[in-house]
Amino acid sequence: MSETILAIKVDIDTDRGTRIGVPNLLFLFDEFDIKATFLFSLGPDNTGRAIKRIFRPGFFSKVSRTSVVSTYGIRTLMNGVLLPGPHVGRRNETVIRLVRDKGHEPGIHCYDHIRWQDGLMTMTASEVSEEFGKARMEFERIFGEPARTAGAAGWQANALSLGVYDEAGLLYASDARGTHPFFPRVGGRTFKTLQIPTTLPTLDELLGRPEYPGERLIDHYLSLLKPSIPNVLTIHTELEGMKYLALFRQFLERTRSRSVRIVLLRDLAAGLLNDPASIPSCDLVPGLVDGRSGTLAVQSCS
Repeated sequence: MSETILAIKVDIDTDRGTRIGVPNLLFLFDEFDIKATFLFSLGPDNTGRAIKRIFRPGFFSKVSRTSVVSTYGIRTLMNGVLLPGPHVGRRNETVIRLVRDKGHEPGIHCYDHIRWQDGLMTMTASEVSEEFGKARMEFERIFGEPARTAGAAGWQANALSLGVYDEAGLLYASDARGTHPFFPRVGGRTFKTLQIPTTLPTLDELLGRPEYPGERLIDHYLSLLKPSIPNVLTIHTELEGMKYLALFRQFLERTRSRSVRIVLLRDLAAGLLNDPASIPSCDLVPGLVDGRSGTLAVQSCS
């Protein structure tokens, strides 16, 4: 019987999620003796500016299901609008370093989460390079070494962002939603930075939907795990690291009882890149994901 492998990617979007959610998850991962990949937002927390998303299809449905105020807190929702956005990297560098000190993998989520998620598709090449460059500089300031991985805010990626990844010499990236690792292709150009996509739905895509009642969420996740391919779950410090920490603990208990092996994304990438010729190239295209508003970078293999 084939082994079931799971990698956990932790997206850290806000100052509050860094201060509270990261330590919560570090404690939980110590309890289960597992390691994860933590991707940090490293610049200003301007979460309040996300109000512009009200014009996106599906936005109100997602907000009503996930209780944004109780998840993020009033203070966070004022950041960048009524209050100045706190600088996540400078304010939280001690807890950010603790991730690496405990043996987890740190990487870049973004510099300004709202700017990347809502603005990437209208940025020029120089603007994309500058924005990612600021995240790289802050990462190096905190860790004293270059980042080896990135996973884009809001799963937003295009030819310009893939190009700056190649220039940065990343080992791999995790920007896309998809089914298996691949080299991304946009407009006929294939980029050299391996993509390991998120393969499982995120918690906020399922919460509050009648077809996924809370008491059966964990069973649903377990039913989606597939043997022989890397299963990748993206969690968020503001959800699984805080409000839904107990639910996430139950999920880890169930995976342990099923002998699911939890691995680091960088170890998956290193193993795959031992034989790059076996890795397929697939198109990276804008697409829709059930339960999430707006378009995301989606793997498309012909």
